[in-house]
Amino acid sequence: QVQLVESGGGLVQAGGSLRLSCAASGITFSINPMGWFRQAPGKQRELVASITRGGTTNYVDFVKGRFTISRDNAKNTVYLQMNSLKPEDTAVYYCNRPTLHLGWGQGTQVTVSS
Repeated sequence: QVQLVESGGGLVQAGGSLRLSCAASGITFSINPMGWFRQAPGKQRELVASITRGGTTNYVDFVKGRFTISRDNAKNTVYLQMNSLKPEDTAVYYCNRPTLHLGWGQGTQVTVSS
């Protein structure tokens, strides 16, 4: 059974940092591209960062230079380091494959106060 478990969210002031983690089980993690998505209230879920199985990363423009995605295949875990957080980064964050999605986890809430 595939399971994605996100953690690391919380309440932070603008300009602060958080590191999100996503532990995957039930898949051969190392061969899968992975991504971080977010969904703000009233908005659609959107992909903000992705990483290929070889480690190539890609970001949407509004997080470039602030967010860093990484992976540890030995731990079946993908990370999202978020720096210089802004109130508009407030959302529930999820990990999943960028396409051909697996079942969604519960997500982790990130709240950035101004």
